[in-house]
Amino acid sequence: MKVFYILALFLGLGTGALAQNAAKLPDWRDIKRALPPEWYGSEQAASIADTLIKYQMTCGGWIKNQNWSGKIKYDEIYNAQHSGFGATIDNGATVSELKFLARVYASTKRSEVKEAFIKGLNYLMAMQYANGGFPQVYPAQPKSNGKAHYSAHITYNDNAIYHVLRLFKNICDDKEPYKSLEIDRKTKDKLKKQFDKGIACILKCQIKVGGKPSVWCQQHDEKTLAPIGARSYELASLTGAGETVYIIRLLMSIKKPSKEVIYSIECAIDWLKSHAIKDAEVEYFKNSDGMNDCRLKTAKGAPLLWARFYDLETGKPYVCDRDGVKKNDMSEIGYERRNGYRWYGRSPQMVLDNYEKWKEELGK
Repeated sequence: MKVFYILALFLGLGTGALAQNAAKLPDWRDIKRALPPEWYGSEQAASIADTLIKYQMTCGGWIKNQNWSGKIKYDEIYNAQHSGFGATIDNGATVSELKFLARVYASTKRSEVKEAFIKGLNYLMAMQYANGGFPQVYPAQPKSNGKAHYSAHITYNDNAIYHVLRLFKNICDDKEPYKSLEIDRKTKDKLKKQFDKGIACILKCQIKVGGKPSVWCQQHDEKTLAPIGARSYELASLTGAGETVYIIRLLMSIKKPSKEVIYSIECAIDWLKSHAIKDAEVEYFKNSDGMNDCRLKTAKGAPLLWARFYDLETGKPYVCDRDGVKKNDMSEIGYERRNGYRWYGRSPQMVLDNYEKWKEELGK
């Protein structure tokens, strides 16, 4: 027992974490989605908050893909802490941790929890570019062969910027659990200005097709704002099922939208309507090797479907393997990318369904 105790202290677990081993912690994914408010005042929540505070990076953010209520990847934290970069808004990182800390503070009023929240908020505010965009990683990852890493691009991928700007907006609107933090007026005014700059950048990034705004790419060049690729199979493109949906949701959440915002939404909705794929669905099945597989098949009367990527020149949907070569059908790419990426989805239907209600509320 003594050896286990010493090991726990070495890993930074402490006596609180030792005690919590007796009771299974909720999964971090469930914690991020929000558990009942009373849970955030529990000893379990306090223990997780302590862990977040302990492993908050010097810059104020957190690394991604950590299971803070389960098995923590200490080697990744160590490497990030000593690399000079690594904190990120990718995959919900940093914003998720801040949401959690805000909920804990609302229940406990622990000063160190608020201090960690403010430190993280300052990190998000500091990472915004002068043009209003946000990179995926900040401070920036080092250049490779003289080229900036794709994480320096303005990143809409996985709704990174959406989550940051929604956080800024919720704080400014005094929504719980952020209201309990009693953020000072000077900070709120700055957050409002940064939110507005973020929206302005989104409008400038909207890709024009035939002179008319359409939708967005997963990432845009941090200087020119042009659509740009990231990983080898994530080419510069028009996005349908994915990031565009959440950008439209963010724009629709603005209470008194400008004419420019309204026009942006209308154009994006028009593009989604005209690029929907009819009578098709993704079928999941067992292939001849007994492995889970998928394919796009004809399905008369199926709900509308959208591709994740559309070609910038032709406007046609495509898929792509790690070789970076565009293909027309999922059967033309390898098993790993075919099944390791969501190439099609129905998420645009969500904003199409809300569009008429949004117009009614505007009195249009």
